Amino acid sequence: MAAPSNFKPLILSIVTIFFVTSLIGAFFPQQLEGGNAQIKAVVTILPQAEFVEKVGGERVEVIVMVPPGASPHTYEPSPRQLVEISDADVYFQMGSGIDFELSFMDKIREINRRMLIVNCSRGIRIIDRDPHVWLSPRNAKVIVKNIYEALAQIDPEGEEYYRMNMESYIRELEALDREVREILKDLNDRRFMVYHPAWRYFAVEYNLTQIPVEREGKEPTARGMMALIDQARSLHMKVIFVSPQFDWKKAETIAESIHGRIVFLDPLAKDYIDNLRRVAIEISRSMRQNV
Repeated sequence: MAAPSNFKPLILSIVTIFFVTSLIGAFFPQQLEGGNAQIKAVVTILPQAEFVEKVGGERVEVIVMVPPGASPHTYEPSPRQLVEISDADVYFQMGSGIDFELSFMDKIREINRRMLIVNCSRGIRIIDRDPHVWLSPRNAKVIVKNIYEALAQIDPEGEEYYRMNMESYIRELEALDREVREILKDLNDRRFMVYHPAWRYFAVEYNLTQIPVEREGKEPTARGMMALIDQARSLHMKVIFVSPQFDWKKAETIAESIHGRIVFLDPLAKDYIDNLRRVAIEISRSMRQNV
């Protein structure tokens, strides 16, 4: 997605407004004293906010760029968000190829060159340029560790606090992983149909196969729709999963054609553990209905 034509003048004006502030900050960097001052952290998507808050606790203030209900494939930052970035301490980018970051990270860096940029996906294998890495609890553990290391770097006095928070949350993620495996065990058919293919890392983690309606960001043709309907019928599928951030009318058409229904699964929900537990339950329920 190309940046809008009026974005560069907006960036330049904001850089001008905060030029003096940036110079002052370069010579007199903000210090955290006994936890009284908070690290100002920016994240791209809501699940990252959950991760940063779990590790950073009361020592961190989190700002989310892509708000609830918006798509990171199309969202553009507001002027107010750009102003907030101008005095942030750290930006936790997902780093896996999210369209928002591909379009705007260079410009975000221009606004605040003092801000530490952290790649949350460092150490994670990206599969076929699929950016949805956070939807595997195993990958979430890597993301959380990367967040811990960055916060400890910025605020060494809080290192033990961040480490204890990280270890506690990782235990929650490990418990989630065991619970999801239990929910999804003993399934004969492990295929599920989704409109937007966000769930590949989840599927790989738990030996599932997602069948996408949308491929490479493109809606299916009329012939492609008929093929998907035939495939769903042959597999006795009764559920099509959709993401609330995307247009799901064609998924509804497929569901009607197979006398099934659509079910919403949110890849961007902030309540990460409860959300993935629900995802596992809904997928398991749909597969048992297919029998």
